[in-house]
Order: sequence, then structure tokens, then C-alpha cells
Amino acid sequence: MAQSLYDDMLDQLQRDANSYFVNEVNPANGLVKDCTRPDFPSSIAAVGLALAAYPVGVERGLLTRTEAASRALTTLRFFWTSPQGPEPNATGYKGFYYHFLDMDTGRRAWDSELSTIDTALLLAGALTAALYFDRDVAEEREVRELADALYRRTDWQWAQNGEATVTHGWRPEGGFLPYRWRGYDEATILYLLGLGSPTYPLPVESYAAYTSTYSWKNIYDYELVYAGPLFVHQFSHIWVDFRGLQDDFMRGHGSDYFENSRRATYVHQQYAIRNPLQFSHPCHCCWGLTASDGPGPATLRIDGIERRFYNYLARGAPFGPDDGTIAPWAAVASLPFAPEIVLPTIQNMIRLGVAPSCCSYGLAASFNPTFPGSTGESGWVSPWNYGLNQGPLVLMVENYRSGLIWNLLRRCPYLVAGLTRAGFSGGWLESGPANPIAGPPLIRKEHSHV
Repeated sequence: MAQSLYDDMLDQLQRDANSYFVNEVNPANGLVKDCTRPDFPSSIAAVGLALAAYPVGVERGLLTRTEAASRALTTLRFFWTSPQGPEPNATGYKGFYYHFLDMDTGRRAWDSELSTIDTALLLAGALTAALYFDRDVAEEREVRELADALYRRTDWQWAQNGEATVTHGWRPEGGFLPYRWRGYDEATILYLLGLGSPTYPLPVESYAAYTSTYSWKNIYDYELVYAGPLFVHQFSHIWVDFRGLQDDFMRGHGSDYFENSRRATYVHQQYAIRNPLQFSHPCHCCWGLTASDGPGPATLRIDGIERRFYNYLARGAPFGPDDGTIAPWAAVASLPFAPEIVLPTIQNMIRLGVAPSCCSYGLAASFNPTFPGSTGESGWVSPWNYGLNQGPLVLMVENYRSGLIWNLLRRCPYLVAGLTRAGFSGGWLESGPANPIAGPPLIRKEHSHV
């Protein structure tokens, strides 16, 4: 397939996915729906992904700079002025926000937790917008000021609840959740932002405590820090270019986290090729296990094998859980790590026609060819799209194509400070922090409407 045709394919993928953040938004407050299911609330992580996706929309000619800046400003104004306090119907507390918010009122939804990781993703998106909207005009100045104020307000030390690691969250009804961010998971970006805070920084020992329970494995002759779902190997990489960056753990293993994610991508492909559970259709270009929707809950006997199917679940390879559900976006978001196997996989997913019936946001969130009562090669297809799927797709494709998000965050003094305090060196850090004021040149000037 010619490179120009791959470009067309990636253009379409980004256009379809980016439209989620244009359409599934309350224009009055900037909140983004978690999912296209009717009456679903906003996910603050989806809002953070939207804030990072708006600059991509400008660069790819999908939004004007003025429209994108206005969207970002509406969102940041809402979070800055929304009620912060211990009351159960607030929007946030101590600079953190509830995982789910009512799309209209912006107040806590579903009795959800004050989420540390989702707040980190929200703040990462806010800082991305602040770095991109760098012009000396009133609207863009306010974007920068509000993003900075929101980040500085976050009390990372409070979220430790007296220990080295950070808790998963807090509820007004019962206090801190019993779970903590330990081991290799999606919270790397949380620790880096927490370590870089000029107001309530995490102590250096928090990162050492976080990495102390990493699990180094050899799987299919690939040595790597293990995490089963692909999203773990992707989310922090949306914002951080880890190529050549090493902390103490990776220095000890002669690797880096970018290379680790490359190996994890190959592990997922190999797992699909080997197909140990004998599901329908996994192959070298049909793979991707992650947190995703599914056809269950159901337990069925199919061709003499009892199969248990799940609904939304963090699926993983090679140790499971796995019910044959594949998430196309998970493969796409690995594009920067292993384009040689991801591009043909995208092409095959498109050929299979794995798209939801309810909307036009491109690839489906997930599908399961093994689940009965379905038609076509793709079998059961999730009827919904999710902001947490669409965001990584838009942003990681852009990092592969232009490095836009990576280049922006290299100029973030807070991220640079966080990486340094975590013990990272090498890679782009060797040249020193870039000027946090001067903006990058437009990547695709021919698409700009400004």
C-alpha cells in the first residue's frame, strides 16, 4: 500500500475520531460525554483528551484556531469556577475532580469517586492546550492562565493519604479508596505531573515506591515490564516522548518505556497469531486487547467449548482475561511504536467493516467474531463509541505523523521537572528544557484556516 494511501487512511481515521470531540460536547461548559449511550455523563478523562485533540483538529484543518481556542477556554473556565468542596454534589475537591460529571450541571454523577488518574489526564490535556495556544491575544492568554491555575491548585500530597504512593481516589461518603497506584500501569503521567508541581509536589520517594513493584517478564522472547491491557502501554505516551529516556528501573534493564511499549505491541500480535484459546479470527493483522466494551455477560457453549463473555472489562495478553473481544483503537494507538505491524492491521480492520451502527465516528470501540447470533466476519460489534477510545486514536496517530503532542509537552516546565525528579535522563532531556513561552511552527500550514 503506497504511503500516500496510508496518509489518506490516517486522515480519515483522525477526522472520524476527532468529530467525537466536536459533537459529543455540551457547548455551554465544554464537558464531553463518556460514551454515546443515551443519557451518559461526562468523563473528565475524555475532557482532557478533547483539550489535547483540539490542537490536532487545527493542524489537520478540522477546526479553526479561533474555534478550538474558544472550546478550550469554555472548558477551562468551567473547571476553574465549578464548586470545589467536600460536599457530595460538588464538581471537585482539593483540585481533583469526580470521575463522572453530569453533562448539564457539571456536578458529580453516579456517586463516582474523586479520581486521581482521571484528573491527571484532564490536567495533561489542559497543559497541552496551554502550550499550543501561545499567541498574545486575550482568549489564548486566558487559556494559558487557567490551565496553569488548575494545575497549581491540585493537592497531590493530600492524595497520598499519609503514604508514599498516590491513592486511586476519594469519596465524600467514606474517604480515600483502599487502592493505590503501584506497579506498571497508566499512572506514570500522574506521578510525573505530581512530582513537577510547584505548589503541592509529590516527594521523590513516591516514584520509587511506584516502580518498586514492576514485574519484568520474558514473553514470546520479548523482555519487558508487563501489563496486560494495551492502554497501559499507551496512555502516558500520549504526552511523553519516552524514546531514549531512562529512569533507574529502565537503566537497570538497558531499555526505555517506548521500547517497552513496542515489545508489548508485538506480544499482543504474537498472542493473536498463536490464539491459544481458539477464538474466531485473531491473526497477525487482527489483534488488540485492552479495556473495552464486550458482548456479555454471558456463558455459552460454542463448538464444544464453554465460553464466558464479559461486558466492559480490562482485557489483556497473554495472561488474560480474554473472551475474544478485540478493540481496534488499541491497535491504532500503538502506531508510533510499531507502524510496520499496525498499519496493515488498521487496513484489515477497515476491510472487516468494524464500525458501530449508531454513529459515524469511524472504527468501533470493540468487536467479537466468536460471539454467536452475529453476521459477517466481525461478528458482534459494540454499538457505542467512547471518548477514552477516540482520544488516544487521534493523538497517537498524530504523534506518529508529526510528533505534535510530544513536541508541545517537551516545552512544559512542569513535565520536565517531574521527569527530572523521577530520575529520568537521556533522550530529549539531554538538550535541556525548551523555552516554555515560544510556540512551535504550524505542522500543516496548508490546512490552517488562520
